[in-house]
Amino acid sequence: METAAEVRGLCVAFSGHPVLREISFDLPARGITVVIGRSGSGKTTLLRSINRLNECFPGCETRGQVRLRLSDGWIQAYGPGAPSLEELRRRVGMLFQTPNVLPMSVERNVLLPIRLVRDLPRREQRDLVEKSIREAQLWEEVKDRLGAEALGLSVGQQQRLCLARALALAPDVLLLDEPTASVDYAAAGRIEELLQRLQERYTIVMVSHSLSQARRLADRLLVMRDGALVRSLGRDEIVREERLERSVDDLF
Repeated sequence: METAAEVRGLCVAFSGHPVLREISFDLPARGITVVIGRSGSGKTTLLRSINRLNECFPGCETRGQVRLRLSDGWIQAYGPGAPSLEELRRRVGMLFQTPNVLPMSVERNVLLPIRLVRDLPRREQRDLVEKSIREAQLWEEVKDRLGAEALGLSVGQQQRLCLARALALAPDVLLLDEPTASVDYAAAGRIEELLQRLQERYTIVMVSHSLSQARRLADRLLVMRDGALVRSLGRDEIVREERLERSVDDLF
């Protein structure tokens, strides 16, 4: 199986308080890797370490190695030779638990990041907006209201708009922090269906609080406890209900 990332000896602390301890794993290319564990186990910190978003918080200290295979070759996320934070976060996009739409129109939510990051003619920018919104399975719902305020969309639609915005920047990896936590059951189902389509083209790493969701979506399951990675399960183990529940019984 092709590898998309190698994490070795990753440690993260905030103001001297350790949050991640000696995390090591390989991330398979494409497909969905789901990270589960109790609240405070380090799931989100692990996710944010892949594109260095932890550095947005004061007192962050990171040790270890994160190597990523992008479309044009391997890079180091940390240390000498690492890309700029802007470039890294473009190539490794992130979707948050609560949609963070911009207070502007649906169209400009996708168009503005394109104009800031990608050097494209205006016509291609507009075409990319439509392509990205279509890829996020949202076009039919918003094509007649592109000029309307994005904040007027439902929460589930806002989450898919945020995903369209990330896709427009041509990422290699998508990081999703409990992307269905803020939406209702029907919207969660639509997002899960969308992720199952996207996994054929993107490497997806997703934090989830739901064991049943992990069973439905995960090709690889990473189980966190107290800042450590305690288990890594493949698809054959995930689909065996008794073995999966036994494997994570000490967490749930």
